[in-house]
Amino acid sequence: MDSTSSLYRGLVALAVPLVPLVLRDARQQRAHAGRVNASNAMAAWARAHRDPSRPLAWFHAPSVGEGLQARAVLDALRALRPEMQLVYTHFSPSAESFAASLTVDYAGYLPYDQPASVAAALTALSPDLLVFTKLDLWPELATQAAARGTRVAMVAATVSPLSGRLRWPARAATRAGYRALSTVGAISSDDAARLIRLGTPSERITVTGDPRVDSVLAVVEGVAADDPLTRLADPATTMVAGSTWPEDEAVLLAAFAIVRRAHPSARLILVPHEPTDAHLTAIDALAAQHALPQPVRLGALRPDEQPAIVLGDRVGVLARLYGSGGMAHVGGGFGAAGIHSVLEPAAWSRPVVIGPHDRGSRDAAMLRTAGGLVTLPTDGAVERLVAIWSSWLANPSDAAALGQCNRAALEGERGAAVRSAALLDSIPR
Repeated sequence: MDSTSSLYRGLVALAVPLVPLVLRDARQQRAHAGRVNASNAMAAWARAHRDPSRPLAWFHAPSVGEGLQARAVLDALRALRPEMQLVYTHFSPSAESFAASLTVDYAGYLPYDQPASVAAALTALSPDLLVFTKLDLWPELATQAAARGTRVAMVAATVSPLSGRLRWPARAATRAGYRALSTVGAISSDDAARLIRLGTPSERITVTGDPRVDSVLAVVEGVAADDPLTRLADPATTMVAGSTWPEDEAVLLAAFAIVRRAHPSARLILVPHEPTDAHLTAIDALAAQHALPQPVRLGALRPDEQPAIVLGDRVGVLARLYGSGGMAHVGGGFGAAGIHSVLEPAAWSRPVVIGPHDRGSRDAAMLRTAGGLVTLPTDGAVERLVAIWSSWLANPSDAAALGQCNRAALEGERGAAVRSAALLDSIPR
C-alpha cells in the first residue's frame, strides 16, 4: 500500500499554520477551529455512541453542492444497509447547516489532512467504509484508511479537464491517495479516463452517473405546493438569479435597468452566494447607481408586497426560490469562482443563463446540449442578457419550452444514486 508522498505532507505542514493569516471573517475562523478540533469531536462522539458491532460508513463532501451528491448516495445506502452507522464530514463553513440537516449519526468538520489528526480520527471512528465525493480526496486520510483495512471509495467522481490536480506537482503529490481507492463511481467515461491519469486503476472504476441529479429532483419534488418561497412572484415576469458574485451582479443589475424600461412589471429575485451584510449593502448601492428601486430583503418581505427586487439574505433557500421565477441566472461565470449549480433551476423546468466561463462544467454542457442553457459572451454580456431576458418576458411560453428541455435532460440521468449505493454495497465485507 502506497503511503502519502513526502511532497504532499510537506505542503500541508507549511499550509495549515498559515490558514489563520488569510481568514476573512468570523465564519471562516469558526470553520478553522472546527477542523483543528475535528478529531477530538469525533473521539467524544465515538466514546458515547460508536457501536463496534455495527459497520460504519464515513462520507465526506467539501461543501453543499457535493453534499447533495453525497446525501443522495447516503440515503440509498441506508436503505440497503439500515444497520450501518453513518458519519458525514465537510470542509466549507457554508455546509454547516446542510450537514446538520442530514439524518446521520455524526456530522462535523473534517480534520486537516495531517498525519496525527487523521490517525486520531480513524482510531476514534474505526470506519469500515470511507467515501469521498466528487474529487475532494484527501491523500493522508485515504492512504491511512486503506492501510488500516478500511475500504476507500469515491462517488460522483468528477475531474474537470481544467483541474489543477491533473498537472504537476499536484498529480505527483496526490497520486497515492487516488491509488488507495478501491471502488469509484464516475459520472462519465471522460471523468473515468481522467481519474486513471490521477492514479486510480481502471478496473476499480465504474460509470454510474451523477447522483446529484437524484438529490436535486428529490428536493424540488418534495417542496410543498403552498411553500411561500415558491410563490413570491409571477414566474412569467420573474428572473431568479442564484449564487451570484459581484461580477454577476454588475451585469444583472445593468441589464435589469434596461429591461424594466420595456417591461415595467419585470421582477428580479437576487440571491448572493455569500449574503453577508457588506455584500447586501453593496448590492443596494449598485441598484441605486442604476436608478433601480430599493431592493427588499427576503426576511423583511411582507406577504402582500411585490417589490421589483427581492434580495436573498440567508442561505438554504435558493432551491425553493427558483420555483418563484420562470427563468434563472446562475452565478459564478464572470469571476474565478466557477459556475454554481444549474441543476436546481433545471429541476424546476426553468431556462438558465450563465456567464462566459463555465470551467468545463458537465452540468452546463448537458443543459446546453438540451437547448435550455444560454452562455453570455465576455464582451457585450449586458446587451446579450437584455435581449434574452426581454425575449423570455415577451414570450413566456418559449421560456417554458426551454425549461422543459432542461427538465427532460435531468430525467434522463435519474438513478445514479441507487447505482452508486449498489456499487458501495458490492464492496466485499
